[in-house]
Amino acid sequence: MHTTTIIGLEVHVQLQTRTKAFCGCTTAFNPDQPNVQTCPVCLGLPGSLPVLNREAFRLAVKTALALNCSISPYTKWDRKQYYYPDLPKGYQISQYDLPFSQDGFVDLEAIESEKESQPARRVGIIRAHLEEDAGKNSHDETGHGADSRVDLNRAGTPLVEIVSQPDLRSPAEARRYLEELRLLLTYLEVSDCNMQEGSLRCDANVNLHIHTDDGHKIATPIVEVKNLNSFRNVELALVYEEQRQLEQWRKTGQKLGDVAKETRGFDAARGVTFAQRGKEEAADYRYFPDPDLIPVVVAPEFLDEVRASLCEFPADRRRRLAAAFQLSDYDASVIVGQGRALADYYEEVAQLCGDGKQASNWVTQDVLRELNERNLEIGQFPLRASVLGNLLGRITAKQITIKSAREVFAALLAEHQHPAVVAASHIDQLIAERGLALVTDQGAIDTAIADVLARNPKIVTDFRGGKQGAIGPLVGQVMKTVKGADPAAVRQALADAIGRLP
Repeated sequence: MHTTTIIGLEVHVQLQTRTKAFCGCTTAFNPDQPNVQTCPVCLGLPGSLPVLNREAFRLAVKTALALNCSISPYTKWDRKQYYYPDLPKGYQISQYDLPFSQDGFVDLEAIESEKESQPARRVGIIRAHLEEDAGKNSHDETGHGADSRVDLNRAGTPLVEIVSQPDLRSPAEARRYLEELRLLLTYLEVSDCNMQEGSLRCDANVNLHIHTDDGHKIATPIVEVKNLNSFRNVELALVYEEQRQLEQWRKTGQKLGDVAKETRGFDAARGVTFAQRGKEEAADYRYFPDPDLIPVVVAPEFLDEVRASLCEFPADRRRRLAAAFQLSDYDASVIVGQGRALADYYEEVAQLCGDGKQASNWVTQDVLRELNERNLEIGQFPLRASVLGNLLGRITAKQITIKSAREVFAALLAEHQHPAVVAASHIDQLIAERGLALVTDQGAIDTAIADVLARNPKIVTDFRGGKQGAIGPLVGQVMKTVKGADPAAVRQALADAIGRLP
């Protein structure tokens, strides 16, 4: 017997608009002042009329084009009926049978490394449609003050729901799809995808195909795990569901017809899913066309305008950077995966210094370390790309060593707390004041080497006896005497000098 996990994801993405989908209320994240960002329209009060937010529709179409979806020339709005405390109208404005886009895909590249191995995968997109969000319920079930509250600030916020085909085959693959999707959406600048604030949420549909030893295939009932708000929780919930469904099948045998489809929640603290209700079908929502909103006819000129606004996609940028700057797939993925602004920063540094690998090392190590320690975005980093590119160019030109460049880097950061323009002459001044210029005076280096060898006969003996690592302390002593010498050149000169000893 073996099993295949079948996973499809429904991803809800909050669009980055200033106002809600069908009214003028702000979409600002404001959890400390509940129920203040509402109006008769998003509360569904009698006599109020919704008006479509044009920018929300544009961002939704931009998203769908990036997902390789076909755009429908005609789309309409539907009312989806359900009655929850966080949905004040008693229905949600969504799309049912005529969504604005469908039939797309997302490609996941193969991963081959020591840590993981995953095949390339094309994940089909059934549809991407525009709808409004509900409010937010919170439940306090502790102590004597147990209660439930609702905040309707979010009600009416524009969402794009991206529904995938059930093409994912493991929890790890589902996480990878979500990470790639989030990266694409942030590159497009259609959403900030802040999962802590609810800007990106996921419902996961999962079941198992069980292949028995006698050649039968049995499918467990589909379970929808709702409102997963982190990549980790998506993966953990799916891992738990795989095991739970398999154990349930083993208990019930082939009597799976008695087990209904269901909707479950995920308790992150305990790492388990729990039953919430039976899984609804389309008929349960009693969809019908919204009588207050006119359909949208999508003009070719509008589509051309949106296509022109698309940026280079992350997958394309990874391939281009790897080819243009001779980067490994891993290095290119790290740079692109940090976001569009940092990738732009890297490219400018690499072009200025003329060494893509050197630029990659500095940006992914030194720059990212400083950003993390200072809790900054790359746009707030004190050293602009032009400054770092200038500094690294001096390594490429063999004017200073990497060690000396790091000393200048630290000095510049100590001088500037905010993004600053640093003249090349100031970098020259720091190098001169600190004696960091690369020493090419072979006579001075040879004198220092002779002195170091004379003072360390035991290390010389160890090195000649085959202990190659013994030369390290000698390199350090020479570098201390001849500050600014090239360590690699010093190491070679030391080895040559030892080889010439009687």
